[in-house]
Order: sequence, then structure tokens, then C-alpha cells
Amino acid sequence: MAAAWSVGRSPGFPRAWTRLAAAVSMALAAGSAGAQLAPTSQVPAPQDTPYPGTVAIHVDASDTRQGIFRVHETIPVQAGALTLLYPEWIPGNHSPTGPIAMLAGLALSADGKPIRWKRDPYDVYAFHLEVPAGVSQLDADFQYLSGRTGDDGSIEMTDAMLDLAWSEMALYPAGHYARDIRFEPSVTLPHGWQFGSALEQASASGDRVNFKPVPFNTLVDSPIYAGRYFSRVDLNPGGQAPVHLDIVADAPKDLVMTPEQLQAHRALVTQALKLFGSHHYDHYDFLFSLSDELSGNGLEHHQSSENGLDADYLTAWDESGPNRDLLAHEYTHSWNGKFRRPADLWTPNFNVPMGDSLLWVYEGQTEYWGIVLTARSGMWTPQQFRDALAIDAANFERNRPGLGWRSLEDTTNDPTAARRAALPYRSWQMSEDYYTGGQMLWLAADAKLRELTQGRKSLDDFAHAFFGVDDGSFVTKTYTFDDVVAALNGVAAYDWASFLHQRADAVQPPLLDGLAASGWKLVYTDKPSEYEKQYDSRPESSRHLYNFAWSIGLTLDKHGQINDVRWNGPAFKAGVSSGATLVAVNGKDYSREVLHDAIAAAKGGSAPIQLLLKYQGSFRSVPVDYHDGLQYPHLVRIDGTPDYLSQIIAVRKP
Repeated sequence: MAAAWSVGRSPGFPRAWTRLAAAVSMALAAGSAGAQLAPTSQVPAPQDTPYPGTVAIHVDASDTRQGIFRVHETIPVQAGALTLLYPEWIPGNHSPTGPIAMLAGLALSADGKPIRWKRDPYDVYAFHLEVPAGVSQLDADFQYLSGRTGDDGSIEMTDAMLDLAWSEMALYPAGHYARDIRFEPSVTLPHGWQFGSALEQASASGDRVNFKPVPFNTLVDSPIYAGRYFSRVDLNPGGQAPVHLDIVADAPKDLVMTPEQLQAHRALVTQALKLFGSHHYDHYDFLFSLSDELSGNGLEHHQSSENGLDADYLTAWDESGPNRDLLAHEYTHSWNGKFRRPADLWTPNFNVPMGDSLLWVYEGQTEYWGIVLTARSGMWTPQQFRDALAIDAANFERNRPGLGWRSLEDTTNDPTAARRAALPYRSWQMSEDYYTGGQMLWLAADAKLRELTQGRKSLDDFAHAFFGVDDGSFVTKTYTFDDVVAALNGVAAYDWASFLHQRADAVQPPLLDGLAASGWKLVYTDKPSEYEKQYDSRPESSRHLYNFAWSIGLTLDKHGQINDVRWNGPAFKAGVSSGATLVAVNGKDYSREVLHDAIAAAKGGSAPIQLLLKYQGSFRSVPVDYHDGLQYPHLVRIDGTPDYLSQIIAVRKP
């Protein structure tokens, strides 16, 4: 990639570099005479026509020591030009993040003779070749390299388990809708391992499993979790459509569920089916890794979902409340996102760009139902639900000043702009806040529906009417903004278009109105909730952060590195930077307790809190003028108002 210079705009910019940049610019301009100005890809556009024949794909996933998936495809072909595509836009990722860089060793051949391929000069996901006359079958071999440290890519294979995503394992012919290309998949697993998948098994021989042929879009939507330690739990016994929890774990002890845990997970399925009044799968599998190595994953699919939490999810149940809403969120996506999907997120194949403008519905309402169903199922207590909601509300009240310059809808561009990467100064960037911001929006909509109908109807009625249609159908049904408005009006007439625009499209949206409308308000005390304490009690978690965002304006990881600084908060105004490491507080070695006590001791005083920071090898002392003490969010009732929040999470009778 060519360097980008901002010539003359930086006061300290070296004059020699200025001259060099000007010379390069003139040379480039001179050299461009007669050149093609607009890059043009040679990739055929997808057509809704069947691809002749069935592509056989086999993945050898047995090399767990080196983390290498070895792929062999047999592709029916005809003589002439052919373009093979590697999936770029993966449903659920909302961004062009197909890990093409992990594909290696690509070799094409026919009848044992190599066939040369050439990558498209403007599309790195496309490979062009010429099929010789008389050739009817093309062999493709390559490797997919799982990350080994986490810094060099996602870890998808360990000594104990693996996550096989077919979108990462397959090349497919361009020029056709994904649903028009049939694949016959098979996999070789490590000896003795068991697996879970929405794919239906056709046969097995030794460690090789053969699956029934499926359209390519179904294959991509049907990953495999496999592991040495595996358990399959029936979550819908006697139900119309089977639902299973397929668990892979680091150790056998991590698989053990108590009767109470089993009941809560089964209640999740019962409450979701009661909410939507339908299902759009003939069987569903929660693919669930409990691991300190392969965790932190969550991705929706139509008949399954990829889920990963820490190894002690079950064994430390009383301390694992945060993130326990993951399963409910991904399950809800079977209705919202997979069966019903925003129109601009539906594409004919996996290399046509997606549009994310309605992610505040797709993800935002799913986030809402995720926490509601977690409470209705008993996986959270009502108090844990309120404590989780208080944290989200506090983030938008105190820790999201970025709402002053961009709208919630504008954050739906973040997956494409940032490729799902972490961003500095998240409180100002508003990175992907359509999730929890959308959640707050839909709480407000739920409260408004209850107010308009004197409690007779709610967002449950919207969900039943909008997502519960066509029971049993697998065919994706797209929606637009106008469809959402019409469905809300079908529950209770109101100016829903303005209601939604005010919250999704405007800056400084009234995202906290839903709390008061539900009968609750946000307050701060110097004591964290029991739910929030669970974050501090699990510093070994890879996602753990110490949260002082609502007071001094910092979040830190377990090593003291500052993850974020609240924009224009006390620490920010003092000059504290994200990325720096906090070494000492008021002359004492940093620990979470030392910082906590210093903030508490400074309340009502005048002396600043002295922070010693290390950044890029340099140390500096920063005085922070903050004297309002520790601040932790809680919800309390507003006397004399309807308690809609308790009604929202009440268990629905079968």
C-alpha cells in the first residue's frame, strides 16, 4: 500500500519529505497518462441459475497440533473461463472480513495436470482460470491456517476442540446465486472426537463423516464444533422440532450441568418459542465451546449458532452472570436476522456487498430479546437483569458523548469501516453501538406500546406478528423500515416512523426514555451491584475490564493497560491516553484496589489523584482533578408509575 502524506499540513513536517512527496505525486501523474483510471473486476455477476453438478468438498481437520485444515474440492466444470470465489461477506459479520489471508497452498488440477490460476487484480477474493477442452472436473487443494496465538488470527483449532466454518474452507464458482450451487461436504476429525452441526449426517467411516448434499448458502450457514470432550443435551424434549446444546470443553469436568442449569437452558427454548409463536428450523443446535482458548465467539445461523464462553461457565455459575445472555441473543437471531432479514443485508452470494442500515433492528432488537429471554428463562434473576440494564443505560448517559456528533444508525457503518476491530476512544467513536443503543430504543418502544394499550399489548405482540409468520418456513423473508413501522402500527396506531427516526437517525437521541416509561430510573452509588462485582471477580477472563468509566473515566485490563478513556471525562481532560499503562496511583504500585481506594479517598477533597503512566517506554505523572467519588449505576423504582419492566421479564406460561 502506498504511503499517504499530508503535505504541508503538519507544522513540524520535514521539508525534505515535502519535496519528495511532491516529486512522487508528479511522477505518478506523469506515469498515469493513457492508463486505465477506473479499476474493473472481471468477476461474473451472480445469476439465479442452477450450477451444473455437485461440488464435493472434504476437509481434513485432524491436524490439531499445527492448527491446519486441509481442503480438497472436486468441482464439475465446462471448458472455458472460470472464476472461483472465496467468501468475503459472511452473514452475521456484517463486513467484508472473510479471512482470505489464511488461505494458503492453492493448487488447481484436472486429470492430474496442474492448471494455472491468477488472482483478480482488483478483487483478492477471486481466482481466474481457463478450463482446458475435454475437462469436466476440476480438483482444488489448499490449506486454511487457524490462528495460533490470537494475534495472528482467530484460534479455531486447539488440542481439545475445533470450530469449522465452511465459509473459510470453500471456493465456489462465480456467476450463480449461492443457493443454486450444491455441495456434498465431508470431514475427517481427530480420532475419537465427537461433533455437533446443523448438517445431517449421511454416513461415517472411521474418523470420516459424510453429510447430505446441501445448497452452498446452507453449507456456509452450518458450521461444525467438534472436540475430545463433548456432551449433547436435549433442550426441547418432546417438542415439535428438536433443539440441542452441543458442548465441547477443555476438560470433562466443564461439561457437567446441574439440574437447575439444565432447567434454565430448557426454559430459554420454551420462552423463545412462546414469544415468537413459531420456529423456522426442523432442528436447532447451540454449538457451545467452554474454553480458555477457543472462547469469545458468537455468530448466528439459521439452524444453529456458534457460542463460546470461558471454561468455567457451568462450574462457576454463581460468578458467571455477565455474558450469560449470549445463548439467548444468538437463538433469537434464528428469527431476527436469519428468517427475517433487512432487505439490504440479503445478497445472492457471499461476494456481493451487504448493507447494514437496519442493524439497529437486526442486532438492536435481538440484543433486547436476548436480555429479556435470559431473565424469563431464569438464567438471570430479575435483579441481574436490572443490573445489566443499568450498566447499558449508564454507558449511554455518561460514557457515550459520541452521540453528540453521530447517530445510532451511523454506527451501523462501523463493521465495514473498522472491520470489527477495536477502536481507540470508543466512547467518542461509538463503535457498533447499534447493539445496546438499539436495545434501549426497543425498550422504549415496548413501554410505549404498553402505555398506548393500557398494558393490553406489548413488543411481544410485534415479535409474534413480525417474526412469527410462516411457521416452519426456511425461506428468508426480508424487511424494510416501512415494514417495521407497519408492524408496530398493527399492534397500536402511533407515529412510529417519527418515534424510530428520533432515536435511530438523530444526534442526542432520547435513548433513556424507555427506563422512565417502564417505571424505573438510573441512579449512582459508591457500591457496585452484585452483578457488576462479577466482572471484578473474574480477572482471568480474556474479556475482563476494570470499569471506572462513570467516575474518573477509565477502563483498564488486568495488567493496568488503559482500554478506554471517556471523552471529555476527568481523566481525559487531565491528558490520560488510551493505550497507556497505569503504573502507580498516588505513589503506590497500581492495582485495582489501589485505584478504587484513591478515587474514594479523593471524594470531597481538593488534592488531585496522581496517576503514573507508561506509554511507549516513557513515564509521566498526570494529576486528575476528580472529587465525586466512586460511581456505579443502579435502577430504582419511580413511585406511582406502572412497573412495566417487571412485566416485560415475567415468565410466559406455556
